[in-house]
Amino acid sequence: MTADDMRAVITLAADIHIDHPEDDDVIMERPTFFPEGCFVLQAEDEILGYTLVHPAEFETPPALNALIGTAPESTDTLHIHDIALSPKARGTGASGNALKLIKEQGKLAGYRRLSIVAVNGTEPFWQKHGFEHHTSEKLTKKLASYDGTASYMLCPL
Repeated sequence: MTADDMRAVITLAADIHIDHPEDDDVIMERPTFFPEGCFVLQAEDEILGYTLVHPAEFETPPALNALIGTAPESTDTLHIHDIALSPKARGTGASGNALKLIKEQGKLAGYRRLSIVAVNGTEPFWQKHGFEHHTSEKLTKKLASYDGTASYMLCPL
């Protein structure tokens, strides 16, 4: 993902995440923390998908539509903010391929686990790829911005 891709990524995010919208600044901030885990899926001149990944403290995903400001410097958790695909790219295996790239980059950078806040019924996809539900009192408070529709999941690297 490059700076030139951001307008298309923001547009795609707005089209896909109608129930969980985020401000442009939030989307633009995420790749600044771990650019090697942020990719776009491009077909000719059209971006059909993207990944946004950043370091996060264990059990501390950012709230929905919230700037991070500063990513933690000493954490073993890499957080998948988003893997998003346009309808044209769904069913192609692109999300699984993107996850493989994220896992490779996370391992190379020395992270021990991936985390994600699963929404919109995506838990089966994440479970298929090695993620498990994780709950705690702290997480219940952190996930409140998702209107009770989210679950925190972890995958060892």
